[in-house]
Amino acid sequence: MKVDRRTFLKIAGAGAASLALAACGGTTTEEAVEDEPAAEPVAVRTSALKGPTAMGLVKFMSDAEAGELEDNDYTFQIVASPDEVTPLVAKGEVDIAAVPANLASVLYNKTEAGVRVIAINTLGVLYICELGDSIQSVADLKGKTIYASGKGSTPEYGLQYVLEKNGLVVGEDVQIEWKSEHAECVQALAAASGEAVAMLPQPFVTTAQAQNDKIRVALDLTEEWNRVQTGDEKSTMITGVAIVRAEFADENPAAVDAFLEHYAASVDFVNDDVEAAAELVGEYDIVPAQVAQKAIPECNIVCVTGADMAEQLSGYLEVLADQNPEAVGGALPGDDFYYGA
Repeated sequence: MKVDRRTFLKIAGAGAASLALAACGGTTTEEAVEDEPAAEPVAVRTSALKGPTAMGLVKFMSDAEAGELEDNDYTFQIVASPDEVTPLVAKGEVDIAAVPANLASVLYNKTEAGVRVIAINTLGVLYICELGDSIQSVADLKGKTIYASGKGSTPEYGLQYVLEKNGLVVGEDVQIEWKSEHAECVQALAAASGEAVAMLPQPFVTTAQAQNDKIRVALDLTEEWNRVQTGDEKSTMITGVAIVRAEFADENPAAVDAFLEHYAASVDFVNDDVEAAAELVGEYDIVPAQVAQKAIPECNIVCVTGADMAEQLSGYLEVLADQNPEAVGGALPGDDFYYGA
């Protein structure tokens, strides 16, 4: 089975929607409602990006396609770029979408609080790589040129934050050369002198290493981000989140809760049974199965909801806003942005 990134997977089901919200980040809350009628099944249109955000959904998609989920009618679309997701959300053509963390805030502002975040689905997936063994700490990046892609989004802001917290000034101590694609970063790294390094995300790191086994992961930027947290700071690097249209959430709260329950189970499956999950990732044409098997443990796929989600994500967005308010859409989102917090 190969699924084109523009192809919708339509899964029709019937039955009662779950009334229990399984909190993805740990605790589970169940409310038995015996006397109230069960919610009718609704269509839940979902979009995710190729990469870790879609990888965490593969068991959910597979179970729905196999007819094992009878609470709602689930539709999944896998796209290549955040630019493809934004108009779908803005036009109301999808109900739930997995998007970059800062884009969720941008959409909240652009749609006048028309979206809410329901889960953190991917923590940091950025790594500093080199051909050699000269980088052992962030301080070792002084004097280096870093090839990177993702200017204007999480890669730029995350890298700059880590560098600044370690006393390195971009443009003086460290040069960053922005490329349009990750593959260009790898090519530039191979062609450059030993003074160059590249910032790459998973699962592209694994893909690049399969092509060139001399590429070494020198630094995990998520670890470096956490290392510079001090005092009451609670932020962590966050790559992706799942959002829901506010109108859909208001009209179909049981469907949102059911979605989160299935999503949590899918994430657990992907992290607990990497081999089986990798096969599904390959079948859905996200990345090849052999790449997925090596990459999944490094992809930081999670499902964090509620108060934990709000605390971690709000701290992360504050860091971005301090660097550039436009990174979050001009202003930090209000409390109504955080579903279930």
